[in-house]
Amino acid sequence: MKRIAIITGASSGFGKEFALQLDNKIKCIDEYWLVARNEENLNKLSLCLNHKSKVFALDMSKPESIDTLVDAVKSSHAKIKMLINSAGYGKIGKVADMDYNDIYGMTDINCSALAVLSKRLIKYMDENSRIINIASSAAFMPQAGFAVYAATKSYVLSFTRALNAELRKNDIYATAVCPGPSPTNFFHIAEEQTEMASYKKYVMIEPDKIVEKAIIDSINKKDVSVCGVVMNAFNIATKVVPHGIILKFMS
Repeated sequence: MKRIAIITGASSGFGKEFALQLDNKIKCIDEYWLVARNEENLNKLSLCLNHKSKVFALDMSKPESIDTLVDAVKSSHAKIKMLINSAGYGKIGKVADMDYNDIYGMTDINCSALAVLSKRLIKYMDENSRIINIASSAAFMPQAGFAVYAATKSYVLSFTRALNAELRKNDIYATAVCPGPSPTNFFHIAEEQTEMASYKKYVMIEPDKIVEKAIIDSINKKDVSVCGVVMNAFNIATKVVPHGIILKFMS
């Protein structure tokens, strides 16, 4: 039986990096399904992979796109070895100044689409399979000026850890990846109206290192993956220092 990996948000950023690294490191996957809106970038990525791949030019914020992908899995009679939920975006800015469409957009794709796709694909997952959901270090606590995005990623972190607890008995393991700032195209979208805090530019980690750590943590069945000394320290700090104090310092 054919075993597949499904990667949403595969046209750039972490999704693209997962496809490239898994293609070289994981031998038990027969085919990669690359999902994103940008068909041209997906086709370029497909040509870079050693394994067979399929391209799905879909907008995962739309329920009909999820229907299309699930139907394709069902008709293929394949087993899913890995599901990488990397589709998502964020916008920097105060809630009062934010466009309604961005609030709906972030919650729709970062939360609803991720949860619904995960739920609908569980029945097609193989034994000893993995779900990797891209959360963020912003999930560790509320963030003024980044409130909606941080809240959606808190959802992803909480959802993934609970999902992992639910699915372990089925030999399926879920990992939430919580990267800090990274030089991907994320900030080209996030900073359309407001620039990120300047200190974040000094703690950036390259996406290949974040993905490499995430793959190792997923293999080791960890429910959370955090890369780098600074982000691990921040994670610990948010657990021992009252969030109100940190919010004053970060504001």
